[in-house]
Amino acid sequence: MELDELKYQLKHKLSTNHAGRSQEDIAALLTKKTSSVIGKLKRSLRIEIACSIFVIIVFGYVGLTSKYQSFRIYFFVFTILSVGVLFLLFYLLKRTTQLGGTTLPVKSNLQTIVNIIEEFTKRCFQFTMALIPICFIFSFLLIYNEPKQMPEAERLAKHLFSSPWQVISFVVIYMLLLTVGIYYFAKWYLKKLYGNYVITLKECIKELNEE
Repeated sequence: MELDELKYQLKHKLSTNHAGRSQEDIAALLTKKTSSVIGKLKRSLRIEIACSIFVIIVFGYVGLTSKYQSFRIYFFVFTILSVGVLFLLFYLLKRTTQLGGTTLPVKSNLQTIVNIIEEFTKRCFQFTMALIPICFIFSFLLIYNEPKQMPEAERLAKHLFSSPWQVISFVVIYMLLLTVGIYYFAKWYLKKLYGNYVITLKECIKELNEE
């Protein structure tokens, strides 16, 4: 069932048979697992959980097997951070499932879900952007203090750069492009997974308020 069809059915049922519809009936219409917006939000959270588990496995493997100390520390730290994100996603999924499945006041439950998801996406975006300079500085310090030489990296650097200013220029341009790219990608990604469904939930809340 498409989102437009869901909204049409909700509006139609409220306008044509509102007197015979209880809050429980409306809740059942909004929270069907395979057709409601809440079900799609839960699906997005499950996708994020699966991606987080994959990242944890890959980062953990590199952190345990790399021959370079800097790589081991870097990926081990971000494995821990990814585990924290995973627990947060499980919490959001649990809360969304609980609120979406209850037959208590519909509008307040929907508004709570909207508030939770909006706060999560806002903090997630801020955290992502803050990680860019943190990751860069952290990786630079680790590589600078790496006890083992990296012949592959040294050969690549000698092949690409012939003077220090070229290295500095490359790093500055790389950071600018990376920041812009991640900014727009994070905006699109969060809107695709959560933003569109939050907008639809707000429209449903507005329609309920008009009744």
